[in-house]
Amino acid sequence: MNIYRKNLIWKVLLLVFAVLIGLGSLIYTRDLVSRLKEEERKKAELWAEAQRRLVSSDDFEFLFRIIEDNSTVPVILIDYEDNIVSHRNIPAGIAEDTTALMRELKRMEKRNEPIPVDLGNGIFQYIYYRESTLLRQLRVYPYVQLGVLLLFIAVAYLAFSASYMAEQNQVWVGLSRETAHQLGTPVSSLSAWTEIIRGRYPGTDIAEELSTDVERLGRVAERFSLIGSRPRLIPDDLYALAEKTTGYLRKRIASTVDMQIVNETKGCGMVPHSPVLLGWVIENLVKNSVDAMKGIGSIVIRLSETDKEAFIDIEDTGRGIPRNDFKTIFKPGYSTRERGWGLGLSLSKRIVEEYHKGKIFVRYSEQGKGSCMRVVLKK
Repeated sequence: MNIYRKNLIWKVLLLVFAVLIGLGSLIYTRDLVSRLKEEERKKAELWAEAQRRLVSSDDFEFLFRIIEDNSTVPVILIDYEDNIVSHRNIPAGIAEDTTALMRELKRMEKRNEPIPVDLGNGIFQYIYYRESTLLRQLRVYPYVQLGVLLLFIAVAYLAFSASYMAEQNQVWVGLSRETAHQLGTPVSSLSAWTEIIRGRYPGTDIAEELSTDVERLGRVAERFSLIGSRPRLIPDDLYALAEKTTGYLRKRIASTVDMQIVNETKGCGMVPHSPVLLGWVIENLVKNSVDAMKGIGSIVIRLSETDKEAFIDIEDTGRGIPRNDFKTIFKPGYSTRERGWGLGLSLSKRIVEEYHKGKIFVRYSEQGKGSCMRVVLKK
């Protein structure tokens, strides 16, 4: 299992943990709200009973105390002709406005069944009520709690990811520069030996191929030395860069791979880029295509443009990329090869997006038929 998959599993577990806590809180609070709602119903019924007994009882002090004790549940008492007789715990702004008070009564009718008050002789009054402010706040509380919990986890996740990425970048930059430094000495030595061989055996292909490979090693060292620093972008011809990169690769990949460049531009000579780093991107994409085709098929490097952008498309006839992996393939550690490090496309994304302010993505892909990777650069 690669690093990206492990990190993804860890993130999913963290999210599931947060959701379980939130759901547990929600279930408990809903149960508590249900019980409190029943208590408020009983309080409203007791208030109704006190209203009924006021008609036939002499113990007014006790009954008034019951009525006064209801200091939380909003209630409205109406007579048999739907006239408002009295109310309690209604906000002053509503209680003093007859129209607003009637609207409040309509809302109460929709929320709870009224409580009848039997005054005798077939005369009934009705008490309408709604939940107290405390109960309504309690009903909303678990959702607020869940939101705060998710927000906390999101902030923690972003902080952790930023710290982890900064640490990864620091290690990667240090490793890259150390690699460039270590390559410097043998490259210089090989370059000297190449000149000796060329002098002793002039006109031989060995000296020329060795010189090409030494130049290649020097370019690799330069690539690593540029990681972590802002490269200088030079307006240059993308077609010349594609020709140079494919010219080197043609001699080092299987002859069963047909590779060609299709130039559909009017001349991309003024596209700012770093030839060393952008050449690395093209090389990575071509090598991935070769792996996807298992060494047999065709690759087309297509150059096109608009007024503001230049495009480099790497098209192949390989096995294709599953749609749900279109973004995953650019994550560090993701690889379909058993011995792959999963850094090629991640590095390419960094070069294109951070250093060139461009874009790189899967333009299209079809399982078993091939894929097309697109690099977008500003002109």
